[in-house]
Amino acid sequence: MRNPKILLLFFIAPLLAFTAMHKYYISVTQVEYIPEKKSVQVITRIFIDDLERLIQERYDETIVLAEDAESSDVNLYIERYLREKIKIKINNNDLNFAFIGKEYDLDIVRCYIEVEQINNIKSIEVVNKVLFDLYPEQQNIIKLKVNSKQKSFILTQQKDAAMLIFD
Repeated sequence: MRNPKILLLFFIAPLLAFTAMHKYYISVTQVEYIPEKKSVQVITRIFIDDLERLIQERYDETIVLAEDAESSDVNLYIERYLREKIKIKINNNDLNFAFIGKEYDLDIVRCYIEVEQINNIKSIEVVNKVLFDLYPEQQNIIKLKVNSKQKSFILTQQKDAAMLIFD
């Protein structure tokens, strides 16, 4: 039989490599135009621990993101932050969005926002700088679905906007 120490090292080394890997910093934002409702609906998915750390560092170090034990200020902080970091421009017009709310799904928080009274879209630009101020290596994936066209973008600190133009 071969040396058991070598075999043990052979099986443990890959496990150690995975624990030493750097954490990925990613959010996913879906943007969809619903013509029947004349609205652009946005769902942003952010890891709870990343958003919690950001809120603690920016606004209130005692904040905890947890459905059953969170402060009433959490939604205000999240909305304030999203308004600073997400911008939506339709047909070359900067638009304000309504923060609808959030919900937790395992280790993700889903934030819902909406832009109403949109009759048609000739161009749409989405800027997403979420978590760039906390993690320089953050990547924000944008999935646009407008006028039966779908397009995905990966935004970084160097390229923080996605744009679609329709003929």
